[in-house]
Amino acid sequence: MAEPDKRSSNDKPHWLERLTNFLLREPEDREQLIEQLHTAYENSLLDADALSMIEGVLQVSEMQVRDIMIPRSQMDVIDITDPPEKFIPFVIEAAHSRFPVIDENKDDVIGILLAKDLLRFYSGKDFDVREILRPAVFIPESKRLNVLLKEFRSNRNHIAIVVDEYGGVAGMVTIEDVLEQIVGDIEDEFDEDENEDNIIQDAHGRYRVKALTEIADFNEILGTSLSDEEFSTIGGLVVSKFQHMPKRGEEVSFDDLNVTVLRADSRRVYSLLIEITPPTHTENEI
Repeated sequence: MAEPDKRSSNDKPHWLERLTNFLLREPEDREQLIEQLHTAYENSLLDADALSMIEGVLQVSEMQVRDIMIPRSQMDVIDITDPPEKFIPFVIEAAHSRFPVIDENKDDVIGILLAKDLLRFYSGKDFDVREILRPAVFIPESKRLNVLLKEFRSNRNHIAIVVDEYGGVAGMVTIEDVLEQIVGDIEDEFDEDENEDNIIQDAHGRYRVKALTEIADFNEILGTSLSDEEFSTIGGLVVSKFQHMPKRGEEVSFDDLNVTVLRADSRRVYSLLIEITPPTHTENEI
């Protein structure tokens, strides 16, 4: 007599067992693998977050540093010739944990300053910025993100200076920039507060705007007349103007607005810097 099956008819296999059985059909290429993962999601074998992270891992293996780096023009740096009394207020305002330190220009990065090391300045003892600088790590634009992440983990470094083929500084990249390609935007103590206003005007008259800001609210505060028929948020409208998912530092102009992407990952835009530009007039209008 055959031994009865210990699993009752109502028992369901564990989700990992179901996923394993599903993936036993070996994909022939990356596209088939992604298709199987999406099918697994549709069959409730994966949740949305897990699917997004797996896709992020696959994407990181193909992306290069140049795809996500902070452009040279957007780098917040400290000039070694400036006294602490001058650059410490800048450090506080920028609110980063690490700053590249330059000598004559941005091509001459001589080290990395950790903001926490500035506490020594207030100890009353002799203070020399050069003595507390950490070594700067230089990497090429073509380095793969998965290789860079492995290096970040092994040497416990969190920031690297990106150089172009001529040895000039092209930008910088942090471990957070790489991880955000996998897990999405990482909120830390220096990111925007959830309770912070969606639109904040800076000292230069520009506006720092959260991408999820409703276009109607944006129009009311800035006095613009952008249409919200096709897109309800300013982020959606801006992405449509790029016609691709923009990276941090990319700019676009439309309707007398100059827009710079402040924070973004491979999936969405988070914040924008918007400047109202004077309308241009043709000779016939003057």
